[in-house]
Amino acid sequence: MARTRFAPDRGLTNRMVTTMFLLGLLYVVFVGVMIVLLGKAWPLIVIIVGAVFVAQFWFSDRIAAYSMGAREVTPEQAPELHGAVDRLCALADMPKPKVAIADTDVPNAFATGRSQHKSMVCVTTGLLRRLEPDELEGVLAHEMSHVAHRDVAVMTIAGFLGVLAGLITRMALWGGLGRSRNNQNIALLLIPLISAVVYVLSYLLTRLLSRYRELAADRAGALLTGRPSALASALTKISGQMARVPTRDLRQAEPFNAFYFAPAVSGQSLSNLLSSHPSLEKRLDQLGRISAELGRP
Repeated sequence: MARTRFAPDRGLTNRMVTTMFLLGLLYVVFVGVMIVLLGKAWPLIVIIVGAVFVAQFWFSDRIAAYSMGAREVTPEQAPELHGAVDRLCALADMPKPKVAIADTDVPNAFATGRSQHKSMVCVTTGLLRRLEPDELEGVLAHEMSHVAHRDVAVMTIAGFLGVLAGLITRMALWGGLGRSRNNQNIALLLIPLISAVVYVLSYLLTRLLSRYRELAADRAGALLTGRPSALASALTKISGQMARVPTRDLRQAEPFNAFYFAPAVSGQSLSNLLSSHPSLEKRLDQLGRISAELGRP
């Protein structure tokens, strides 16, 4: 990881390595089982899986940006936003990411990119309308710490592995693959079951990592700017405003919650086990402790 002035987080690094190891092990076993069940069709499975993985890794930032409606803006189009990003880049000693705006009333922000030189930070028009300059800077520092810590790339790969089971299952079942009629019957029973187990385990692992990385980004962003109270204010304001956003807009945003600064939830809050973000209380409590530490002589 390229050095920046964002506070390093060994806990986050260890969790990312552990999560990727466990997911990789899980999918090696999964693909191995598919090869045994699908017989002569295994080369096709390996080729397709490899091709999809490469495409996901190299084009994930563009796919995510397009899916979330991000539009890159120039300094002339958004001078205040670019000014805030420029200040944070100088403070963090890191390359400037692309800057984008998504035209939606959902107040949020996200970062994409597999490296610091291939990254983008995006805020929504709803966020720009609601936050003060210091609050916006706190949110941007949070998002840029994701890029500095490279957890955006890890979450992208983890997300790919999460849908791999479904992809292989569809190919196997639609293609009617197998070495014999009996083998096909066994595959039809086992493939959906194995895929479901793999998907659930992947989902829980990525959610666990997602919650920790949000706390790590809050901590790194607050320490970089030296204003944890501004980030806390932004969090409180955004969470309070979510209830006023049209349900249709929230539902469109929900699939991308793992990438957002704050979760867009259209119904009742999810349980801690399934949530992509830690609770607001937990995030504010951490920022309060950081504020107290920074205030000590």
